[in-house]
Amino acid sequence: MDAKSPNNSHSDGPTPAEAPTEPRRSTVRRRVLIGVGVGAVAVVAWFGFSAWQVQHNLTGARDNAQLAKNSLLDGNTEGAQRAAAEARERAADAQDNLHSAPWSSLAAVPGLGAPFESAQQMSDVVVGLTRDVLTPAVDVGVALSPRDLVGEGGNVQLQPLRDAAPTLQETSIAARNLATQAQGIRGAGYVGLVDDARTELQNRTDDVAKLLENTTIGAKVLPAMLGLDGPRSYFLAFQTNAEARGTGGLVGGYSVIRASDGKLGIEKLGKNSEVTYDKRPLDLGPDYKSMYGNYNPSVDIRNSNLSSHFPYAGQIWQSMWAQESGERVDGAIATDPVALSYVLAAVGPVTLPDGEVVDASNVVELTESTAYTRFITNEANYTEDNAERKEYLQTIAGKVVEKMTGKIESPQRLLDAVGRAAGERRIAVWSSHPEEQEILAGTTLGYTVPEDPAPYAGVVINNNGGNKLDYYLDREIDYTAADCTGDTRTSAVTVRLTNNTPDTNFPRIVAGTFKDKPLPYGTNLAMVSLLSTNGATLTKASIDGKQSFAIQGNELGHPVFTVPVTIPKGATVELRYELNEPTAPGEARVPIQPLVDDPKVTVNAPACGG
Repeated sequence: MDAKSPNNSHSDGPTPAEAPTEPRRSTVRRRVLIGVGVGAVAVVAWFGFSAWQVQHNLTGARDNAQLAKNSLLDGNTEGAQRAAAEARERAADAQDNLHSAPWSSLAAVPGLGAPFESAQQMSDVVVGLTRDVLTPAVDVGVALSPRDLVGEGGNVQLQPLRDAAPTLQETSIAARNLATQAQGIRGAGYVGLVDDARTELQNRTDDVAKLLENTTIGAKVLPAMLGLDGPRSYFLAFQTNAEARGTGGLVGGYSVIRASDGKLGIEKLGKNSEVTYDKRPLDLGPDYKSMYGNYNPSVDIRNSNLSSHFPYAGQIWQSMWAQESGERVDGAIATDPVALSYVLAAVGPVTLPDGEVVDASNVVELTESTAYTRFITNEANYTEDNAERKEYLQTIAGKVVEKMTGKIESPQRLLDAVGRAAGERRIAVWSSHPEEQEILAGTTLGYTVPEDPAPYAGVVINNNGGNKLDYYLDREIDYTAADCTGDTRTSAVTVRLTNNTPDTNFPRIVAGTFKDKPLPYGTNLAMVSLLSTNGATLTKASIDGKQSFAIQGNELGHPVFTVPVTIPKGATVELRYELNEPTAPGEARVPIQPLVDDPKVTVNAPACGG
């Protein structure tokens, strides 16, 4: 019969045994999909829980690290050690989670794994910080807690500080290595929150490294400098940066401080007018003599700090005081009224003999502005009683030093204040002991001009009018350089100076000039020097777009170009140096001269390779 005959028509449809095949397949697919879904949910849930654990542990590590620091500062040794141990444990738990097989598998996937790999690398740094930095720092910090370090009478406990130096050195090296490791953490790609955490970790590790480096330096030099091995003495200069000088301001007054076994005391207070001029000049080399010799800096204390290299000023003051008193000091320190305001914020106000209160809010204005109008003796021509004013300023300086060297309620606040002032170069220190000076020279306290070839633009203002108008001076500095494709590159340093002197009847010492040709009151005269990159040449100097002459010199290998600038009251003057400089390796540096203002500084100079 035909295959299509009705008798065989049943062969075209499913047999009873075949009918359930399709539903069974659907059931299997559903079961597979359900299984896959359940598995996916489980995986997501596991990763979610694991991520929560990581976040919880890293947050706990951070909080306990902060608690350890706070406990140490409060003198709670046991609390600091417990918190450090908890931070270390939490960090290790987070690291274990992030380095588990599932996390590592994801981290290995190109592109997709970027945030996972970044998180793993961050956990490694955090573990290193808690294990190799926090724990040993807390252990040695038992002897370095500010409450324990500074005794009842304000004396510093020096032997524990010296004993801690080797451990601090090791911890500092570990912190710097971890900071370098943190900088190498790969970007998180598509997860911005992880990238934000990476940036925060990089900043924190760098801060920790700098803190430990500074603490290590302190442990190395402070014991000897504060008299652990025998008494020391220092010339302390009070700089009035209302009249600019290279290291900050004119030396208006001074003190001689004696240190013995961690205790500081004032031995002598004096005015700059008490330092006579009949001194033997100090030879600081031909470059220095060529730059500053006409101003007799080593015999006239008013011009003793024209250079921005503080060791020169320190050596001059040592020479002057030796000839003045017969005593050879062990070093020199300089500070200014802005630094005193930070100190007064930490230690509290001082009260003068007449009952006047000087505190953080008024010390800068009192010493750099008000004092010059308070002691006017002739209203007709606004002359002032110079001796009475200097006596007033000397009294303020003495009271602040006396407060600092007495009983301190919060040593930590004082240390923070000193650290802030040092960071702004408002405290400078020079030691006549070579091994100490070698260490200080590499710090902000040393206030040195570096002799390496890296790009450099040091803008230095010296008052050229013999007045106090730099209290009203605002600065903007821009250093811009081309790329590093050739052996040399073009660069430009632009300096904008604004004279904000108010319309006030100031005495001549504030707003006049000593020049033979009188200028309108309130005119600021400045000698503006640029210490440029080693090997740089000046192609053009201009003031407000008009070409100007520049006096050329050399200081510690840096070509120096000096331009006299006149800034009328209420005006802004733009000085521009156009240069050709070597494409030397290193980051560009623009050190800030510590005057009264907080200048705006921009740097657009690409770092060239080695």
